Amino acid sequence: MSEPEKRIALLIDADNAPSSKIDEILVEVAAFGVANVRRAYGDWKNPRLKGWESVLHEFAIRPIQQFAYSKGKNASDMAMVVDAMDLLYARNLDGFAIVSSDADFTPLVMRILTDGVKVYGFGEQKTPLAFVNACSKFTYLEALGNDAPEVVEQVAASSAPTAATATEVAEPPAAPIKPRSTNELRGDTRLLNLLRGAVDAVADEQGWALLSA
Repeated sequence: MSEPEKRIALLIDADNAPSSKIDEILVEVAAFGVANVRRAYGDWKNPRLKGWESVLHEFAIRPIQQFAYSKGKNASDMAMVVDAMDLLYARNLDGFAIVSSDADFTPLVMRILTDGVKVYGFGEQKTPLAFVNACSKFTYLEALGNDAPEVVEQVAASSAPTAATATEVAEPPAAPIKPRSTNELRGDTRLLNLLRGAVDAVADEQGWALLSA
C-alpha cells in the first residue's frame, strides 16, 4: 500500500514576495507534498499588488483581503499568523510552506515546529538569517527559475583564465646566446689540437682509433 501524500499549507505574504516566482515555488512544494491549502495575504486594493491578480487565478490561490488599519503597518502578517495557528490546531496538515522575506514570521515557524510539523520557507536573499535558520528547509527565490543558470554562467566565466594570467603562466623566453670572446675561442682551439694529437697517436694505418685505447 502506497504512503499517502503529505498535505501542505501554502501561505504567501504577498507584500514581501514576488508574484513572478509562484510557478517555481509550487514546483518546489510539490517535492514535499500536495498544497491542499493555498492562500495569499495582502491589501488587494493596493496598486503595488496588481501583478498578483492573474497569478491568483492561474494557480488557484485564494486571496485573503487584509486592510491596513494603521498607516505604515503590515496587517497581513497578523492575519497570516492567525490562519496558520487555526490550520495547525486542526491537525490535518503535514507541513507549511511560508513565502515571505520578513523575519517577523520566525516565532510562528518555531511554534509550528514544536508540534512536529515541518516548515518550508521561501524568500529573497535579503531574508534575515533568523527566519532562514528557523525553517526545516529554506529556499532562496533567486535560485529558482531562470536566475540559477545565469549565476552558473557568471561563475564559469570568472573562472576562465584571462590573457594576463596566460602571460604570467607561460615560460619566459630563452636568453639570447652571447657571442664567444676571442680568448674563449683560442682556448677551444688548443683543446681541439690536443685531442687531435691523442687520436693520431693511437690510430691504425687506416686512421681509425679504438675508444678503449
